[in-house]
Amino acid sequence: MSGGAQNLVELRQLSKRFESRRGLFGKPRAMTAVDDVTLGIPKGRVTGVVGESGCGKSTLARLVLRLLEASSGEVVFDGMPLGQLSGGALRKLRRRMQMVFQDPYSAIDPRYNMADALLEPHRIQGIRLSRADARTVVGELLGMVGLGPQIAASFPHQLSGGQRQRIGIARALALKPDFLVLDEPTASLDVSIQAQIIALLEQLRSELGLTYLFISHDLGLVRYFCDRIVVMYLGRVVEVLPQPHAAPRHHYTRALLDSNFVPDPKRRRTIRRLTGEIPSAFDLPPGCAFAARCPRADATCRAIRPDLTQTADGHAAACHHPL
Repeated sequence: MSGGAQNLVELRQLSKRFESRRGLFGKPRAMTAVDDVTLGIPKGRVTGVVGESGCGKSTLARLVLRLLEASSGEVVFDGMPLGQLSGGALRKLRRRMQMVFQDPYSAIDPRYNMADALLEPHRIQGIRLSRADARTVVGELLGMVGLGPQIAASFPHQLSGGQRQRIGIARALALKPDFLVLDEPTASLDVSIQAQIIALLEQLRSELGLTYLFISHDLGLVRYFCDRIVVMYLGRVVEVLPQPHAAPRHHYTRALLDSNFVPDPKRRRTIRRLTGEIPSAFDLPPGCAFAARCPRADATCRAIRPDLTQTADGHAAACHHPL
């Protein structure tokens, strides 16, 4: 489901299952963190993935780059199935696909100064640079993310969270990739710094023609930044909004929108709280996983899992009783 544009990345029935070891008195258990996800990521656009903590967003991000091996299904990048690539071929292809991690405090080796951190992708890929070329590359990358050349000699503990996240973005861009996975890149930052990072990402996408997969739990931010929105709940895609401000058809998406804070007293509204318990990921019900919290759920919802059905406008929802 791509919304009609050419896909740079395609996920085909992608699933990831984790199994826990058997305890002293308990039996081994298994959970499906990502369950049968089929999705297209259009070239040159921003695809957002949103949902509550534990819904499988970060696992999906790592599966897309094959940082985790899928239990079933496949990821196809620019026509190449990642699961069929050898280690060397995959390493070479990763020049075109990179990741910006959520926590800028742990994403950079504390023993490295910023010049070393920015040159690390070249070392991993076996790209040798002279001292002069290395200085040029570091200066260009720092300038690209709005940092001065004096930052090159600094260590992570000497920088603010926003500066570290800019370094993380610069490092991801070091090998001139086509595709970036952004795993909640603003979640650990102050609101004012978040706005700066989002503006920087918008600028870089426009200038470099990048494709983004943007992971977040903040639906308001996703609606602002992304071209289309994928909503996940307990490992499954429950809705795909072809436009960021399209009216939701799934009751879970409606609940996410209702809970989003709008900083305008004239637009205050009554929030309809969800009731019911979230099912255990280790013991999902046979029907719709959201049925226990959905105001429209009936016997069909509790017994039969709805398929993700797409309409002619590219809007898809997995719901027996859509809005």
